[in-house]
Amino acid sequence: MMTVFGIIALTFMMTMYALEHRGRRYLLGFVFGCVLSSCYGFLSGAWPFGVVEAIWAVIAFRRYTTTPADAATPS
Repeated sequence: MMTVFGIIALTFMMTMYALEHRGRRYLLGFVFGCVLSSCYGFLSGAWPFGVVEAIWAVIAFRRYTTTPADAATPS
């Protein structure tokens, strides 16, 4: 069950990363995916992975808060 959670979390995170140029909501989705992946890392015992994903979540959230609402919309 834990493996399924990890696969879903990582797939969601990478999908949001690939789509983040389409708008801020995808960037926020990437933040959520990073948090899910971090949880998976800690729960599976791979704490270095959990730490790295938590750091990525903070970086992505900072990008989300500093990106203007109209800057990331498609033209």
